[in-house]
Amino acid sequence: MLKKQIIIGSILCLIASMSWGAMFPVAHMALQKIDSFYFSFIRYALVAVMLSVMLLIKEGKSAFRFEGRGKSLLFFGTMAFSVYNMCVFLGQHLMGESGTVAASIMEVLMPMISIVVLWITTRKAPKKFMITSVAIALAGALLVITNGNMEFFMMAGQHAFPLLMIFVGVVGWVVYSMGGTQFRDWSILRYSTLTCIFGSVVNFVIVTLASSFQLVPVPTLDTILSIKYEMAFMVLLPGLAALLCWNQGLKLLSPPNGLLFINFVPITTFVIMAFQGYHISNYEFFGTLLIIFALVRNNAYQRKTIPEKDHRAYTTARDPKVELIEAAP
Repeated sequence: MLKKQIIIGSILCLIASMSWGAMFPVAHMALQKIDSFYFSFIRYALVAVMLSVMLLIKEGKSAFRFEGRGKSLLFFGTMAFSVYNMCVFLGQHLMGESGTVAASIMEVLMPMISIVVLWITTRKAPKKFMITSVAIALAGALLVITNGNMEFFMMAGQHAFPLLMIFVGVVGWVVYSMGGTQFRDWSILRYSTLTCIFGSVVNFVIVTLASSFQLVPVPTLDTILSIKYEMAFMVLLPGLAALLCWNQGLKLLSPPNGLLFINFVPITTFVIMAFQGYHISNYEFFGTLLIIFALVRNNAYQRKTIPEKDHRAYTTARDPKVELIEAAP
């Protein structure tokens, strides 16, 4: 049972991560025509509508009740659909073409950030195998994206603000991913829908205020239609499908283990570039092998060190503090 749960969770997290890896090249094209704030707002407003219809059909009107958790839903929704999306795409756009690679590689910091957050909140040090797995995966991702060229790190000093925005956005997604442990008595669809609705409302407030003060331009209908194919992809795959797969995958694996799959985001971005005629070097080939090794190694150690009954206790827990402790590697 535990083995099947790990396999399914891994597949779901992999689908989500690869979808997000494809997201950045597509977003780069769209951001040439539309402001990053409105791009984020329109994208998840459409996702929120789709999720709402799905939730209404599957669980009925009662599923839209907050049950005294409105503040938590607002917080986690803002972290994911406002902080993450708006900050990451803003940073990517400000950096220009290099922002596509930078935004992808910044995603690999998520597992490291989650370990630090858990360490602080639970005061329980992570096990060595988890730390080393993250380090190996990070090293592999750096090899792939930098291609052994240290000029990438020199570029970081020239783009401090955009990189800071991307980093803040990444932290926001980690917080959202870990926040799902507080809603394990809810379905994945319900948690995803309500947080997306709250995040979309916050996005609407942000773009309204920004436009009122003439900080961002309001896109015309022609502008929106000019990115209809890019927007359709962003809404359906890295938006709707990836969101549901990610939340369900984290529920099966636990946030620390699921976040390790985020390393496939920059790898997918690289693969897309390769299909566009990019030559695969030895750095990129062996970097990919390192990431695969880190994922296999982490799952192997997880099965050895976490008894099935303990994993079941995690997936059925209701108390947030207990869940965070069980989630710690």
